[in-house]
Amino acid sequence: MKNRASKLQPSVNDRYTQWKSLVPVLYDWLANHNLVWPSLSCRWGPQIEQATYKNRQRLYLSEQTDGSVPNTLVIANCEVVKPRVAAAEHISQFNEESRSPFVKKFKTIIHPGEVNKIRELPLNSNIIATHTDSPDVLIWDVESQPNRQAVLGAAASLPDLILTGHQDNAEFALAMCPSEPFVISGGKDKSVVLWSIHDHISSLAADAGSAKSSKSGGSSSKSTSMAPTGSDMPVERPSIGARGIFLGHKDTVEDVQFCPSSAQEFCSVGDDSCLILWDARTGTSPVVKVEKAHNSDLHCVDWNPQDTNFILTGSADSAIHMFDRRNMTSGGVGMPVHKFEGHSAAVLCVQWCPDKSSVFGSSAEDGILNIWDYEKIGSKQGTSSARGSHGPPGLFFRHAGHRDKVGEFHWNTHDPWTIVSISNDDENHGGGGTLQIWRMIDLIYRPEEEVLAELDKFKSHLLTCSA
Repeated sequence: MKNRASKLQPSVNDRYTQWKSLVPVLYDWLANHNLVWPSLSCRWGPQIEQATYKNRQRLYLSEQTDGSVPNTLVIANCEVVKPRVAAAEHISQFNEESRSPFVKKFKTIIHPGEVNKIRELPLNSNIIATHTDSPDVLIWDVESQPNRQAVLGAAASLPDLILTGHQDNAEFALAMCPSEPFVISGGKDKSVVLWSIHDHISSLAADAGSAKSSKSGGSSSKSTSMAPTGSDMPVERPSIGARGIFLGHKDTVEDVQFCPSSAQEFCSVGDDSCLILWDARTGTSPVVKVEKAHNSDLHCVDWNPQDTNFILTGSADSAIHMFDRRNMTSGGVGMPVHKFEGHSAAVLCVQWCPDKSSVFGSSAEDGILNIWDYEKIGSKQGTSSARGSHGPPGLFFRHAGHRDKVGEFHWNTHDPWTIVSISNDDENHGGGGTLQIWRMIDLIYRPEEEVLAELDKFKSHLLTCSA
């Protein structure tokens, strides 16, 4: 999945130049942060401070190095400017090669291998799970982990807990449950694995800074293994086995997601073009298996947190499909409620907006992050690239600030309509990566009658200025 690179259209630089000129018009706030190393995953953490004009929040991201220094998991502090605070001139003045003053590294964890995926526990977002090129899932208490210096030869940090159960590498498919301390993962062994870390949550909170002393209930064990990255001293690390192993895919599982209303229900997608729904209460076999949800590999899936009937899938065929689970049946070709076609390359990430149930985002190898609203399908507003020329049905905003594939993005649940997104930069743009935090101007997504009423207040001023 890491090698899903596809050539961007030749006009990428022209597109970016045009986008940058429109930043003051299209965005309420934007921060551009140059990364020395590419990042494969980015996630919002807890909000830690509120102030008059901005809030401070944790931000998790990875650094995928070339081996000259270790791979790391980075915990940053991010200053999130509140709506309608930033001046247009301010948000347009950024240098692509510079670090943003709004993003400051807080702590570095030396990760045993590349950080392929990061997921936070909604019940306690200081607890995160990571995937690397191994069968294990690693659990970290990011607040109690010591800050490390990423220098060549440094031993990897020790995770607070290891989840075992995969028989082959589990690289990308990873999710944490919104209502219970459950974790699911998918991998190359074609399985979906479920764990409960309930017994360990209190231990992680109590044993600040000591992974070795973590104690818990009877389902855990202490596994002795060799410390990664050069150390030859055996260390004890607590681990737990799977609560269930679910079999039904015929190829690598690429993404998984919990049902927002049930810790026992989840879904998965894979390179076999299948979308599968599972229910741990009924066993380890598929409840519903849509054999051909797309015409190609499926890369990503998300379950609507506000209307749990709807599930999104993204594929190598560059399309996003929306399924209604009330109409899903096993076998045959999947019949989505709607197909969203606005990307020109493989879709890598889809996520529902936490602020409006009909809105979602999608990012792809074409370097574009699209924002959709399925309620706009068939309406006059089903617009396009930032309210310009008409585009695919349901598309109402295109974020074109990245110049290479957008591997992941994440809506901010603490700050409505705010998104963090990452892209790897190709050699033409200096390598490394780009992290952007942005919020489109609210005139784009608010109801039309509200926007017109607000603009009407300024009509006399505008007429005076144009006279």
